[in-house]
Amino acid sequence: MPIAYISHPDCLLHDVGNFHPERPARLSAIHDQLIMSGLEFVLTPHDAPLAERQHLERVHDADYVKSLFDWTPEHGVEDLDDDTIMTSNTLNAALRAAGAVIHAVDLVMADEVKCAFCAIRPPGHHAEQHHAMGFCYFNNIAVGAAYALDVMRLERVAIIDFDVHHGNGTEHIFEEDPRVLFCSSFQHPFYPYTGHESDTAHVVNIPLPAGANGQKFRQEVEAHWMPALHKFKPQLVMISAGFDGHLEDEMGHLLLQETDYAWISGELKEVANQYAEGRVISSLEGGYALGALGRSVAAHLDALLGHS
Repeated sequence: MPIAYISHPDCLLHDVGNFHPERPARLSAIHDQLIMSGLEFVLTPHDAPLAERQHLERVHDADYVKSLFDWTPEHGVEDLDDDTIMTSNTLNAALRAAGAVIHAVDLVMADEVKCAFCAIRPPGHHAEQHHAMGFCYFNNIAVGAAYALDVMRLERVAIIDFDVHHGNGTEHIFEEDPRVLFCSSFQHPFYPYTGHESDTAHVVNIPLPAGANGQKFRQEVEAHWMPALHKFKPQLVMISAGFDGHLEDEMGHLLLQETDYAWISGELKEVANQYAEGRVISSLEGGYALGALGRSVAAHLDALLGHS
């Protein structure tokens, strides 16, 4: 069965300048690599809808959601923090990004596809309940997970985040919700300097030192994530797919390669096959070295198709 590939041209319009690493060329690099690899023929394209406020407000404070609408500039930019900047096109891109994950939930729960990849920007996993941060405005994966739980009435959703940065927003949103198992790996110490002291039964964090390679990553996943996932038996597997832990990515200092992303993707697909009727939703987070990003996403999707 093909993978749903959910994106929208609005996600290319959020552009705060070539100086910023979270730039439109990221999606173009992914698209180009998928064409080169031939994977475009096994992907079914879907346009991401705009997320509705009611869905955003399951995980974000209503006043914060309103503030993003109010702060959208007609011209120029609005700085929300040192690296999270709004332009006139940012809000629609962020609404498409969150809407993509909601649409992915609809598709997999209707059994139209087993897997969906949301090729979206801006990313989401740093966005907190009350504020934006770290290039993120709405917490896309959290919006989708809450929708799966509250609308689709699932009882157990696993979120796995292998971005080089800890998914602080996702953890904080669900840290008191036992319906969600949150598994995260990240470089530590490193921005946003959270996650290393988490002590919750349904949060399984793997802080990795700078210079950790694929072997170290795999050992930690097998020791910590996999037992937790098998005990939890998720009905839906959701992935915050950040590829900035790649050895070519200067945003971090991990030494992961495409083969490592293929491996973890295959492992998570096996978990989904065992407990979740094969349902996997992956949503793009980080990844800023364009060549490495394209190759890593291709390896990720190839593994979800069962080819690795």
